[in-house]
Amino acid sequence: MDLGIRGRHAIVCGGSRGLGEACARSLAQEGVNLTIVARGQEALEEAAASLRRDTGVTVQTVAADVNTPEGRDAILAACPAPDILVCNPGVRQVPGDFRGWERDEWLRWWDVHFYSSMELIRRVTPGMCDRKFGRVVSISVSFIKFPQVGFAHSHAARVALSGAIGSIARELLPHNVTVNTVCPGLFDTDALRTNLHGHAARRGTTYEAMVEDRINGCPAGRFAHPSECGDLVAYLCSAQAGFMSAQNIVNDGGVYQGLF
Repeated sequence: MDLGIRGRHAIVCGGSRGLGEACARSLAQEGVNLTIVARGQEALEEAAASLRRDTGVTVQTVAADVNTPEGRDAILAACPAPDILVCNPGVRQVPGDFRGWERDEWLRWWDVHFYSSMELIRRVTPGMCDRKFGRVVSISVSFIKFPQVGFAHSHAARVALSGAIGSIARELLPHNVTVNTVCPGLFDTDALRTNLHGHAARRGTTYEAMVEDRINGCPAGRFAHPSECGDLVAYLCSAQAGFMSAQNIVNDGGVYQGLF
């Protein structure tokens, strides 16, 4: 299927590795030119070189922290009129005990997992509406559907972002601008491996045991390849997906068992 987005331009946050890089690659394979964003310049340039070599699209890089005002300004200075925005905070969620969190700690996670994405959405969607095309995808986690113990800080901010998106998406849709949330589960990335090593240390077990436990709990019986997220995001950014907006799309191999 030709997704009808060849020649468009996408900002992809967290685009140097993991799910962000997979999203950038899937879009590039559809002929979308890219501005990829990450904090680490070296990894960013390596990813950009690989994308250029493999797909032939134009790729510019912005070494910036999307969670800061200065970083967001730098991103939009480099690409002030994107057709596509992939929001991805690029900050790994870590467990914690809510009993010890004061207001500042809650607000720190709110900035990372809510405000950074919402500020980019706020700033790019007016131009998308004027041009009568826009696709915004927010990368969240499947666990916002069934929050896990120890992650109240991250889940609260991510659920709030999905709620806000659900509201604003309906204002944007008449202008052919969609906003959706993808909620990935267990994808074979460095972030997942780091998380599982951390879980193993906290539980006094091995990394291999944690991998087995997670795979046993997944009906698909495996971890997903990052491209399986990237390709989903690319479809949501397609010309054909203009009737789908304000959705929270779980992509987790059947782990979440709810209907809604």
